[in-house]
Amino acid sequence: MPLLNVKVKPNSKQQNISEEPDGTLTIRLKSPPVDGKANAELIKLLSKRFNVPKSQITIKSGLSSKNKLIELP
Repeated sequence: MPLLNVKVKPNSKQQNISEEPDGTLTIRLKSPPVDGKANAELIKLLSKRFNVPKSQITIKSGLSSKNKLIELP
């Protein structure tokens, strides 16, 4: 299963995904990092981007960090 290195920026004005030169995805989220809202929005956004069910996306590490390791099917 592929792993993605993701850098999350919560509380952004716009929601978008950009790829850095090193292959890391920078994802700007509108949700605040409170009560898992930003993580839920992150999974929803990745689900749409990669066309996979939300239930198959896993945050492997960095649950409460801005830098996360995401596992996709």
